[in-house]
Amino acid sequence: MGKQNPGLFSFVIFWLSPFLLVMAQELPFDVKANYTKTVYPIQMRDGVKLFTVVYEPKDKSRKYPILFQRTPYGVGPYGPDDYKTQLGGNELLQKSGYIYVFQDVRGRYMSEGQFLDVRPYKPFKKGNKDIDESTDTYDSISWLLKKLKNHNGKVGMWGISYPGFYAAMGALSNHPNLVAVSPQAPVMDWFSGDDFHHNGALFLPHAFNFFSSFGKVRNALTTESNPAFNHGTQDGYYFFKQMGPVENANKLYLNYEVPFWNDLVSHPDYDEFWRERNALQHFKGVRPATLVVGGLFDAENLYGAINLYKSIENKNPKGSNMLVMGPWSHGMWARGDGQSLGPLNFDSKTSSFYRKKIEYEFFNHYLKGDTELELPEAYMFETGSNVWKAYKTWPPGEAEEKELYFFPSGKLSTSMEGLIAGNSFDEYISDPAKPVPFTNEITTQMTKEYMVEDQRFASRRPDVLVYETPILKDDVTMTGPLNANLFVSTSTDDADFVVKLIDVFPDQPSEQENGKKMGGYQMLVRGDVMRARYRNSLEKPEPLTINDMNEVKFQLCDVNHTFKAGHKIMVQVQSSWFPLVDLNPQKFINIYSAKPEDFQKSKIKIFHSARYPSSIKFLELKK
Repeated sequence: MGKQNPGLFSFVIFWLSPFLLVMAQELPFDVKANYTKTVYPIQMRDGVKLFTVVYEPKDKSRKYPILFQRTPYGVGPYGPDDYKTQLGGNELLQKSGYIYVFQDVRGRYMSEGQFLDVRPYKPFKKGNKDIDESTDTYDSISWLLKKLKNHNGKVGMWGISYPGFYAAMGALSNHPNLVAVSPQAPVMDWFSGDDFHHNGALFLPHAFNFFSSFGKVRNALTTESNPAFNHGTQDGYYFFKQMGPVENANKLYLNYEVPFWNDLVSHPDYDEFWRERNALQHFKGVRPATLVVGGLFDAENLYGAINLYKSIENKNPKGSNMLVMGPWSHGMWARGDGQSLGPLNFDSKTSSFYRKKIEYEFFNHYLKGDTELELPEAYMFETGSNVWKAYKTWPPGEAEEKELYFFPSGKLSTSMEGLIAGNSFDEYISDPAKPVPFTNEITTQMTKEYMVEDQRFASRRPDVLVYETPILKDDVTMTGPLNANLFVSTSTDDADFVVKLIDVFPDQPSEQENGKKMGGYQMLVRGDVMRARYRNSLEKPEPLTINDMNEVKFQLCDVNHTFKAGHKIMVQVQSSWFPLVDLNPQKFINIYSAKPEDFQKSKIKIFHSARYPSSIKFLELKK
């Protein structure tokens, strides 16, 4: 070995030290080096054993709380020496020291028993031997507290999407040691607004793509997932048009072998099957502190997050219940930094902020007691202005109800002044053979970006009505739910009505975000659909009165958005949103058994007069 120059060596180390420090900071947390993994089969009260994986800190100098997640998506990797690379989405929590527990719910992967989608909750009665997700949670926590030695007696639960449902059901167990629960984007009501239905209309690609894989029956314990469905094309609009009526899903692809799909098409209306799977009715007497989390641009479970928070709040006014909504797609708060979605830039690392300043503080306070908790009742990101806002109530009590009225010539105004007394209307032909696409992308999926996508591709179609305000002189902040009030006439006895609230950017050719041209961008802020047969009741569908006045009212999920001065507010109305929403034959029949010849055109009229003032109601928050 040659002679070394100590001065040069010192210089190199000095020169490299900042880079070595940065590299050290960026190295991912080594789960295997810090945790010990153990597998346990935990027996439930009915004898069924649930496959449970425990990660315990190797450092035994102190006691740790338990963070528990139950999932239908597998707790893998399953090998005894194969470790997760991350214990949940919050590295700060895993570094600070928790006992992490992951469990396959009954009937999934390596757990025994029969799986039921969104298993109905059965309120506890003394002597009742029924099982549900709350009893499985209770029995699991009791077993863990007895078996594990180095815990501090406190348990928390969390989960995103379907695991968010299990976290919420866990809160209903009211186990005395379960003190903090965070249901995140939780599945709550699969008919009214979560995932697979919105106001009775089927969200076709999401339901089909999910159940064609997830919904297949497991014949034995397994560590393997079912493969995703192969559409044979990248073009979902083409694929679902070629598939034809919904009943062809079974005839051509699913072969009647997916139990929940069969249940779904066997229950077209909100009957007892769906009622008992609506979890929102049960959240009275919740004891754990709850942190409900969701994304304002979550294509899957925005409805579940907003409405779970409201259900817990209304039924438990003295409980500790908080809501966090960020500018996120589904689960985006648990990955990445959250600075952008599609072309939109939110001017800050919103997901990193949430994990550090909200989730970490919540669990550390309730499970360790080593931090003060200074979180507001509702921590809401305000899109458009791109700032976090703290509220004492949600929606904010100080917000004022306003209304945007449709006018002839595509105008939109908060004043009815100028609406004529007669039957003023706009009209279009809704043709199931040429439905309005929900996205300009070529995709077979319900893309997360569609929730903020530029709507110019739709506004240029003759079967989409467009109403917009003049250029705003001042900021307008909408907060809380939106209510669509439409006065319509149709030439058929059923139709769908899609209403979209849109932020129109100034037409500045140089404006760009994330490499996307934003001049004139028509940003979708919120959109939803009402299947008109359900306009008065999801349980008792009614036909539209043909060529007569019908009132169609429905609520869209909450927003928290500022339309900035220089922008315009736009509303679009249409009667198809394909293939996001299955095609309505526009005939009052069971859509799930409709034949190709049942699909027909409909002449749609949207009225805007003093007598029939179609409008959007919203809550405005003054600055």
